Amino acid sequence: MIDVDAILVLFRERGAAAYFGEPVTQAEHALQSAWQASHAGASDALIAAALLHDVGHLLHRRGEDVADQGIDARHEIIGVTWLSRLFPPEVTEPIRLHVAAKRYLCGADPDYAAALSPASQQSLMLQGGLFSPAEAELFLNEPYSKAAIQLRRWDDAAKIPDLKVEPFESYKELLKRLS
Repeated sequence: MIDVDAILVLFRERGAAAYFGEPVTQAEHALQSAWQASHAGASDALIAAALLHDVGHLLHRRGEDVADQGIDARHEIIGVTWLSRLFPPEVTEPIRLHVAAKRYLCGADPDYAAALSPASQQSLMLQGGLFSPAEAELFLNEPYSKAAIQLRRWDDAAKIPDLKVEPFESYKELLKRLS
């Protein structure tokens, strides 16, 4: 059974793992993403989405070198499948679409694509690369595409070593309200 406490336990048990080629752990990345969303004045649902967007990495158990093995673990689908038993679409849909948002932004904004970290560039190729114009149009017609784009930008900015942010427990009540 999934509940807010199970999410906190998951991050406590597996959050210290490296965040795939980045200078932060999975937990640091999640907390920095939520911090970015909170400081941008995002809704509670989007703050929760930012906090939980990569939970699929903690669930898939393929190891931190999954991309080096040439595998797209489809973490966004794994995470949404698990989280949708607890949270509404306002939380889960931006998570489901955050990989698509990267693919969209890379095609729509060359500066965005050029600023991706090497690990993000590697995963982009495994995730299908840049969207075609038709794929971009379909993405933009998704109800939560704009929220996913916001989430994606916070995701990309959440890779700062030793940044001090609020702990997971500070989000517990927010997550409970949304569940």
